[in-house]
Amino acid sequence: YRLEVIIEDEHFAAIYKPAGITVSGNKFKTIFNALPFNLTESSEPDALFKPTPVHRLDNQTSGILLIAKTKTAQISLGSQFSDKTIQKTYHTIVIGKTTNEQTITTPIETKESETYFELISAIESLKYQHLSLLKVSPKTGRTHQIRIHLASINHPILGDKLYGNAESLHKGKGLFLAATEIEFSHPKTLQKIHLKTAIPSKFHSLLTREERRWNNYYL
Repeated sequence: YRLEVIIEDEHFAAIYKPAGITVSGNKFKTIFNALPFNLTESSEPDALFKPTPVHRLDNQTSGILLIAKTKTAQISLGSQFSDKTIQKTYHTIVIGKTTNEQTITTPIETKESETYFELISAIESLKYQHLSLLKVSPKTGRTHQIRIHLASINHPILGDKLYGNAESLHKGKGLFLAATEIEFSHPKTLQKIHLKTAIPSKFHSLLTREERRWNNYYL
C-alpha cells in the first residue's frame, strides 16, 4: 500500500504513518514491510538492507515517523532520541476540560517521566460534558507515556481502550492522538530540520459535530 512520504534523501526519510497500522513486528501489514516499496534505495556505501524506523508510534497513533536509510543515520537518529535532543509534538483530544497548561511528572514503571501540554480549545459535549484539544510535548519517551499521563490526571484520550474508561471509547474512530511535529538534526549534515503536519481532519470533524449537537440541544 502507498505511504505518504513527507521528506526523503539518501540518508533518511520521514513518512506519515496512518492510524491502525503497526510500525514493525510479525504481522504482514506493517510500515516496515511497506517501506521498500515507498522509498528509493540509498546509494550510500553504508545503506541499510531495508529502510528502518528509528522510533515507534503506537498502532492507533498516526503521524510523523522517522526512517533511517543508512547505518550512519540509524546511529545518529537513535542517539538523538536517547539524548532527548529530538523534540516531538503531538495533538490529542481528551475527555473533560483541562487546565490551560500543565507538566505531568508521574513516574512510569518507576522511571522518571515528563509530559507538558497546553490547551488549544475546549468545547461542551452532550456525551462527555467537555472535550479538550491539546498540544502535547513529551520530554521523556516511555511506552504509552502520553496516554498514561493524561489518564493519570483523569483526562483520558478519546478512544483509548487501554487507559481510558468505558466513557472514553468512541466507537470506530480509533485513538485521537497524532504525532504532528518533530525537530531533529540531519543525521549527516547536522542541519536542523523541523517537520510539521496538519492535525488530522477526524479531530476537527469530531469537535465540530459534538459542538453542533450541544448547541442544537441547548440553544
